[in-house]
Amino acid sequence: MSALLFRPYQQTCIDKAIHHARTSLAPAVIDAAPAAGKSYMIAGISDALTTMSGGKKVLNLAPSKELVVQNHEKMLLTGHPASIFSSSAGSKSTRHNIVFGTPLTVKNSISRFLKGYCAVNVDEAHGITPTIISIIDAMRDANPNLRVFGWSGTPFRLGSGYIYRVDPDGRIMPEQQAKDPYFDKCLHQVSAYEMLDQGFICPMDVGAPLSDGYDTSGLKLNRMGKFDPKDEHAVYVGQGRKTAAIVYDVVQQSKGRYGGCMLYAGTVQHAMEIMESLPPGNSGFVTGDDSMACGGAVRGRDNVIKAYREQRFKYLVSVGALTTGFDVAHTSVIATLRRSESASLIQQILGRAWRLDPMKARSLWLDYTGQVDEMFPDGDIYAPEIKAAPKKEDATYINVTCPMCNGVNEFSARKNDEGYNVTEDGYFADLTGAKIECEHGPIPAHYGRRCLNMVPVGGGRLDQCQQRWTSKECPHCMEPNDIAAKYCRSCRGEIIDPNEKLQIEFRALKRSPYNRQCDEVVVFEERDTVSASGNEVTRLDFKTPYRSFSVWVQKNPKSQFAMRQLEMYQSLGGERPQTVEYKKEENGFFTVFSYNKPKDEEPVV
Repeated sequence: MSALLFRPYQQTCIDKAIHHARTSLAPAVIDAAPAAGKSYMIAGISDALTTMSGGKKVLNLAPSKELVVQNHEKMLLTGHPASIFSSSAGSKSTRHNIVFGTPLTVKNSISRFLKGYCAVNVDEAHGITPTIISIIDAMRDANPNLRVFGWSGTPFRLGSGYIYRVDPDGRIMPEQQAKDPYFDKCLHQVSAYEMLDQGFICPMDVGAPLSDGYDTSGLKLNRMGKFDPKDEHAVYVGQGRKTAAIVYDVVQQSKGRYGGCMLYAGTVQHAMEIMESLPPGNSGFVTGDDSMACGGAVRGRDNVIKAYREQRFKYLVSVGALTTGFDVAHTSVIATLRRSESASLIQQILGRAWRLDPMKARSLWLDYTGQVDEMFPDGDIYAPEIKAAPKKEDATYINVTCPMCNGVNEFSARKNDEGYNVTEDGYFADLTGAKIECEHGPIPAHYGRRCLNMVPVGGGRLDQCQQRWTSKECPHCMEPNDIAAKYCRSCRGEIIDPNEKLQIEFRALKRSPYNRQCDEVVVFEERDTVSASGNEVTRLDFKTPYRSFSVWVQKNPKSQFAMRQLEMYQSLGGERPQTVEYKKEENGFFTVFSYNKPKDEEPVV
C-alpha cells in the first residue's frame, strides 16, 4: 500500500481506522500523543481510503500552512502524489486524489469539494472549529456516506473535556468528562508512555529553574478560555531585570546541550524583551505576523523557521505560534515564559521536544510561570487529569436508566426546588409516581438529551442508542432530532422553528446597515455646518440600539432628493424623532426615508 514502513502502533491506528471506515459512518478520532507521527498515519489512512473507494478523493485539513506542508511532505514519502489547497501555502490545487488544505481556504471554495470525496481527515482535531464543521456538513450533504476522522495528541478541550463520547474500550464518557463531543468514538490511544517504552519519543526532564518566575496568579480565563491580553501585558511586560534573569537561566541550562531551545512568550512586546537578553545572532523570533519574524539577518516567518530547522541559531522565541504540529527533531529544551490556558496546550508545546534525534538523549522543560504544579499536580507530564467544566459550581449528577437499551447514563441534574420524585428513567414524578407533564411532554430531571450508550445495529456494528429525553420532530418526516439541530438527521430538511426563523431573519436584518430598517432613536443631535463643497447644511447625528450614523440636510436644496430630506426634517418641528427609517447606500452615506414610523420589533419566540 505504501513505500513507508510504519511503526507498529502507527499501523495499528491505520488498521483500526480502515475497519471503522468499513463498518460505520460515525465521526471517529485517533488519540496519538505528541511526537507519535500523526502525519505518517494520516498519509497511510488517506492512501487506504482512496484505494478502498475506487479512486475517490480524500481531504486532509490542518490548522496552519506549516502543518499542511509538513503533512503533504510525509504523504509524498509514501510514493503517492498529493495536492495542496491553501492560500497561505501558495497553492490551490485539487489535481490529485489526496488534498491537504487549510480550513478557511477550503471553505471559501467549498464548491470544489462537494463531488468525488469519500473522507475528511482533521489534524489537531481538539481544535475543531465551526468552519471545519461547516465544511464537513456541506460535503456530507453532497455525500451522505462521507467518512470523518480526527487525529490529535491531546483530544480534549478546555471546559468541555474529551472530544469523543466512547473510549477505545467501549466505555461511555461521563458528562463531567465529555460535554457535547463532536466525535462518536476514540478508535485507539497511543500514549506517551507506550512510545517511551518502545523508544519512539525522547524522555523529558522537568528542570529546576534557578531564577524567580513571573507571578501569574492574577491571570483568569475569560469565557472564551483565553487570558485577557491586558492582564498578560501587566504580568510579563516591563519586567526588565526579572526577564533578563530568566533568559540568562535558560541560556545557562541550555549550554552543553545539543540542539535548539524554544522559548514561549506571552505577548509580542514580551518576546521583544526576551530577544534583547538572548545571544545576538544566535536567536530568532516568530509570531503570527510574517513581517515581524526575524532572526539575525533573516527576515520572514518561513525563513526564520528554515534557519532554526537548519540550526543556524539555537534559540527560537514564539508568540501564539508553533505550539502544534511543528516538527523539528533537534529541539531539546522547552522554556515556558508564559502561562498556558490548558493542559492540552502545554502538552502540545512540550511535544515539540519529544521528537527523536540521534544526537539527543533527553529533553528538558523549564517553566517560569508556576504551571507545573497546577497542570500536573502529581508530576506526571504525560497523563493530565481531564475534566469538563460543570454547568454550575454546585452541579450534581444522577444515574438514569435508558428505557430503550437499559443502559445507565450519568447526567447533570436539574434543580428540584419542588421536591419532586425522580423516576428510574430520569423524569420528574409526583407522589403517586405519575410523571410531571408540560406542554412538550414529561419533564426530564436532568440535562441529558440523548442516551450515551452504544448498542448493536447488525453486521457486528454499534451505534448510539436512539433514546432521547428532549427532542424536536422534523416537520417533513417526523424523525426526532436533537433540540439544537437545524437540519433533520434523516431527510436533511430544515427543522428550525418558524418563530425562531423569524427571529434569526430579524437579527440578520439588524446586523447589516445596508438593509432598510426602522429603529428607535436613542440619541439625536443637530448642528449647522458647511459641507466640503461649501453648501450650508444641518448635520443630524443618530444613535439607535444597533448603530450610530449621520446625515446632512441641505438648507438650500439643489435636487428633488435634497428637497425631500429637508421637508422630512422640517416636519419634525424642532422635536426629536422617536424613530428613524434608514439605510446605508453603496457610496457609504446613509439615507433617511421617514421619521416616527413604528419601529421594527423582534419576533417573540
